Amino acid sequence: MPTSNQEYLMLIPFILLGVTILISVLIEIYFKRSEEILPWFSAIAFLAAGIISLWNINEHALLFGGMIEAGGRSAIFNFIFNVAAMLIVLASADYLKKYGTYYGEYYILIQSSVLGMMVMASTQDLLMIFMGLELMSICFYILAGINRKKLTANEASLKYFLLGAFASGFILYGLALVYGATQTTGIFTIVNNIVSMQGNIVFWTGVLLLVVGFSFKIAAVPFHMWVPDVYQGAATTVTGLMSTAGKTAAFGVLIILLALSSPVNGNNVLQPYFAVIATLSMVAGSIIALSQSNLKRLLAYSSIAHAGYMSIGLAANNVESISGIIFYLAAYTFMNIGAFAIISVIEGESDANLDIDSYAGLNSRSPFLAAVMSLFMFALAGIPPLAGFFGKYYVFLGAIEGGLTWLAIVGVLSSVISVYFYLKVVVYIYFKEPQKDLTINVSPYSLSAIIISALFVLIFGLFPDLLLRVISIAFG
Repeated sequence: MPTSNQEYLMLIPFILLGVTILISVLIEIYFKRSEEILPWFSAIAFLAAGIISLWNINEHALLFGGMIEAGGRSAIFNFIFNVAAMLIVLASADYLKKYGTYYGEYYILIQSSVLGMMVMASTQDLLMIFMGLELMSICFYILAGINRKKLTANEASLKYFLLGAFASGFILYGLALVYGATQTTGIFTIVNNIVSMQGNIVFWTGVLLLVVGFSFKIAAVPFHMWVPDVYQGAATTVTGLMSTAGKTAAFGVLIILLALSSPVNGNNVLQPYFAVIATLSMVAGSIIALSQSNLKRLLAYSSIAHAGYMSIGLAANNVESISGIIFYLAAYTFMNIGAFAIISVIEGESDANLDIDSYAGLNSRSPFLAAVMSLFMFALAGIPPLAGFFGKYYVFLGAIEGGLTWLAIVGVLSSVISVYFYLKVVVYIYFKEPQKDLTINVSPYSLSAIIISALFVLIFGLFPDLLLRVISIAFG
């Protein structure tokens, strides 16, 4: 239990979000116009939780018998989760009305999923990680099919649930093996006795199963089969949350699990595994995305490729690469949420206007949307001096420092391939004649989400040292 006022203060983000969930349930029950209250209420709660989390970055404490790590590294992840969720609820306010499928539990499920993410990234106990994972995943299964009038949404929810449950089985079985070999679920305890586990087949099998399970959650090849259909079928704003905050939470856990595969006899045991999935994800994601005409499927395969770039950092497993992963995750969150927010604005009923042809001549209809969409595409492609470029640069630099120059070269080549399909969107926006008669209305909610995302992409790109300094403080 917390033993001082400072430790209680460090738990405020968790407590705040828990109280927000309870109040949101009451708002949904007792207020007839809850759809006008919950978006702003949720956004304010997420913003407050994010700011308080970042405020505690200089502090570090292990609470509840070492099960919860508050402050430091976890503070950065909690900030990303909450700000991402804030942008998603802002973008969702009018998107849900467009489909006529407003359900109050939508916002409550987002709040609950973020609480699960915070538990995942802040714990130092395998059992607590699993509990946070299931809280996040169950919410995502429901959110994927929140628009239950759409057959594609039902299909997305079912596919995500079945394959997600399969991955959870890997994680739970791996957890059981690790516990059986070590007689504990505390990560610090396991790390302190890691030398005694060198020849323990049961332990290393358990660690491998844990890593495989979370490879599904980050959408790495060959555990990516659910991504295109789920991203396409789910509500666009939900897809934005899953592809950013959900991915960030999974990478947060993998960074924690790297401690279990810390160099034994001078070798990073899981380096070959991460190097292989990084290569497969980068190459497969980039090449398959070339043939996509549906923008959500294009960004789905793009997400797979980006999982590969970040996995390079896991393979290198040094200070530079881990800092690079966190920088990349923060940058990717705002690049992708901004892109999906614009897609949700342009999207019509019954999945209309999701193909790339719908963006032809967008500059003549909405110069602002055309400019920011191009900004997000350039950032995702890694064009300097935007945030996406520095995300890749720091990860590649960490790989070179770790003796994995060949993997960094594969990453650069994959990035060159990806430039084509990102710039293809920009070409349609500025150099193609309009092929559809679109009516574009940007609400203040969506406009806020788009502008904030664009500002973060520009700030992280023009002043990368600002974020790197925060990351160094967290790890200091």
